[in-house]
Amino acid sequence: MSEIKKLTLDVDVEDFYNNYVDFEKVSKLCIEEQEMLGYNWNYPPFDFDVDDVWNSYAKLKLIAFKIDFSQEELEHTFEDRELEYVLKRFERLKVKLMNEIYALESEDAMGLFLGKCNLCMRCTREVNMPCKMPFKMRYPLEALGGEVDKAVEDLFGYKIQYAKDGKLPEYLIFVGGLLYDKK
Repeated sequence: MSEIKKLTLDVDVEDFYNNYVDFEKVSKLCIEEQEMLGYNWNYPPFDFDVDDVWNSYAKLKLIAFKIDFSQEELEHTFEDRELEYVLKRFERLKVKLMNEIYALESEDAMGLFLGKCNLCMRCTREVNMPCKMPFKMRYPLEALGGEVDKAVEDLFGYKIQYAKDGKLPEYLIFVGGLLYDKK
């Protein structure tokens, strides 16, 4: 890994909601992903109205961690299993990066996870049990209906990229945030 850059941008929640939130559309994608990869407590369906979350805060600090790969890593062609291992390593890095978001939380601010929660090896939602780490689990932008790919492209100027054909993308971006200025 060459470098991790932290990108931040503060926006009004109302503007973000109007331009980048479509819960009905995005929640269907989240549920389809869970059907393939396993269920998770920080993804829908929820027992609360996500609009209540968005309407509780005035500001959103988008926090993106951009991981640029070295030329050597980009030139390497990985076997399927090897690529899966490399990508899982970066998924685990999210937990460490989340500490920066947790540090910003207060009574008037709620952190947003960097994608699907991976605090546990296997989410207890898969076996109909309560979350084992509700004090650390946070909801990601996409679970609350945020169109993350579109927001990252429009607001930071980067397209979300994915590994394919045994090759790492030029970069990976993990996006989380902080809802703050509670109403």
